[in-house]
Amino acid sequence: MLEQDLIDFEEDIASIYEQGIIRAPIHLRSGNESQLVDIFKNINTEDYVFSTWASHLHCLLKGVPKEQVKEAILQGRSITLNFPEYNLYSSAIVGGTPSIAVGTAYAIKKEKKKGRVYCFLGDMGFHTGIAYESIKYAVGHRLPITFVIEDNGKSVGTPTLNAWHIDTHTIYELMCKMAHGSQDVKIEYYRYESKYPHAGTGNFVEF
Repeated sequence: MLEQDLIDFEEDIASIYEQGIIRAPIHLRSGNESQLVDIFKNINTEDYVFSTWASHLHCLLKGVPKEQVKEAILQGRSITLNFPEYNLYSSAIVGGTPSIAVGTAYAIKKEKKKGRVYCFLGDMGFHTGIAYESIKYAVGHRLPITFVIEDNGKSVGTPTLNAWHIDTHTIYELMCKMAHGSQDVKIEYYRYESKYPHAGTGNFVEF
């Protein structure tokens, strides 16, 4: 899937939402299409992806058919898209997936299966205690997992720096030092700016 396909998909959902057709919150993203396309080049069919509440693009790049993702969003499930048949899971809870992702990676290693786990975290989720504990556990047990930090500088509607008083990239560097030398655990980071707010499109919609 090309970057423009991702952009077009989100713009289509935004248009439908503004018509009052989707009677539930939607979580759109933009500005990170190229980073995601590059990351997903390394993600295979047997790999597991644990996403955030903004998972539209992750679903598409994992191979879930566009119409299937769209239908789930139209049903009001933008914030909780789960497609087990594609090894794709998300959570509406901040920091809701790292421990589950680590457990999945543990099972893959214990059962000597093929595959790897990719756990995506927004910068707010990355600052949570469960994220730190999950990364530490994964490093200590040498689990096949990659943590991807998607930093848009926002913790819901508050600048992340104002909320936590420490820069997200600083935390990323500390976590990389902890994982240094690990042949199994990887931590990736990218920064982007989305034209969309935390939820919705930025325009008032009356149902």
